[in-house]
Amino acid sequence: MLLFLTANFLIINNVAHAVTLEELQQRFTHQPVVRAHFTQERQIQGMPQPLRSNGDMLVSQHQGLWWHQKKPFPLTLVLDDSHMVQIMSGQAPQVITADSNPQLFQFNHLMRALFQADRAVLEENFKIEFSDLGQEKWRLVLTPKTSPLDKLFTAITLNGQANLDAILLTDRQGDRTELSFTQHRLTPETLSHEEEQHFKF
Repeated sequence: MLLFLTANFLIINNVAHAVTLEELQQRFTHQPVVRAHFTQERQIQGMPQPLRSNGDMLVSQHQGLWWHQKKPFPLTLVLDDSHMVQIMSGQAPQVITADSNPQLFQFNHLMRALFQADRAVLEENFKIEFSDLGQEKWRLVLTPKTSPLDKLFTAITLNGQANLDAILLTDRQGDRTELSFTQHRLTPETLSHEEEQHFKF
């Protein structure tokens, strides 16, 4: 459930213009729906081989986050402002509410802030270090400064170009989780009937 930011050079009259976080936020405000394929690799201390998974994700500013893992086994997570639903094949959906687990929904709120490049929320929770890597590539390193994030993660690093391409999470146990995003689709800007059904439970 982890997951968007972008920055690049805009060439205006042959002058390179570095995009600011404020400009980034404006850009993402005008991206109501983001769809992408993801791969996840988690390296856990003491395990010789990383855990790998892949699937599809969808972020809607109005509906929330839909995260559908295909391999190594089907698993779907749906998060909105008040619910998180976990669906596994052959099992009844598990529903967690904001009232029963407020920390989880603080994290959910934060993840959606990443997708929307919400600078106010990011600065409230992280020390921010933004780097322009050239050739329209960028990196954003977020160091947690509020609880419970600072108890869980040492850093969250986002890398991208035109879109968010990767997220690296390093945690206090020394484990690493890397998410890669490909096949980004920003249109259509509204959900299809099938996509709307993802958020009905």
